[in-house]
Amino acid sequence: MTAAEPVRLIATCWTTAGDAAPQRGDERSPIELRERIETAAAAGWTGFGLLHADLIAYRDSRGGLAELSAILRDNGMSQVELEFLGEWWTADGRRAASDRVRADLLSAARDLGARTVKIAAEIGDAPVDPGMFLAEFDALATQALEHGTRVALEPMPFSSNVPTIDAGAAILREIANPGAGLCLDIWHVYRAGTPYSAVAALPAEMIFVVELDDGAAAPVGSLWDDTIDRRRYPGRGAFDVPGFVRAVRESGYDGGWGVEIISAEHRARPIAESLPQLASETRALLAEPVGSTH
Repeated sequence: MTAAEPVRLIATCWTTAGDAAPQRGDERSPIELRERIETAAAAGWTGFGLLHADLIAYRDSRGGLAELSAILRDNGMSQVELEFLGEWWTADGRRAASDRVRADLLSAARDLGARTVKIAAEIGDAPVDPGMFLAEFDALATQALEHGTRVALEPMPFSSNVPTIDAGAAILREIANPGAGLCLDIWHVYRAGTPYSAVAALPAEMIFVVELDDGAAAPVGSLWDDTIDRRRYPGRGAFDVPGFVRAVRESGYDGGWGVEIISAEHRARPIAESLPQLASETRALLAEPVGSTH
């Protein structure tokens, strides 16, 4: 991105969802999708993230996604991201449910022109066969390309097999599939203890998604509690978000900037109030001088 180009901000699914959170039972947002999209657009966001639960509820109530596609297009949402697929490598009872979500997300990606589908590795301590994981990841990435989209693997510090971006990058080098990349969320990078210089060293073509947020220097409660209840707006915590942004830019990445705020405080705010403020603060942070991480 040059200095003359506008910052492209992506409102990830939880940022606009209101009183909804991951793995809290019914994950559907209580706010109508049209309202979420129009509110985000009015605040200057140009990308939008959609959760599987909200997608399917909309699809099934409207008989398809054509209307949603038009709403996104009419509101200038030039980048659409879908989430979240887990357990796609498994061969036990979890696989059937994962395959249903997989089919839904890939079909919706084609219908909505979604650029990326976010996916998870093992979130927990269940054993994962490395060879099977690689083979299934390669197959999933190829299938995504066939649907006109890509998959972005999100390293997380509580994952047993992909806790860091280094682990994720090693997997990408193994499969060498253009449909596979990484989702870099600053919360996970910081909490995993990864230096930002490792972000700068990544090949830009590996980075499909970048997400900004912030937090306290040390987790408040468990890692899981911290990630779903305690995230802060970029620049309001201890994560050195400008340093992370510099590192991402040094990699050569020139895509949009997702903002993923999952917190009890944010969930309690009306989106008509929170989305303009969050966009304004994030834009100001991204406009800071680039500098160097080295």
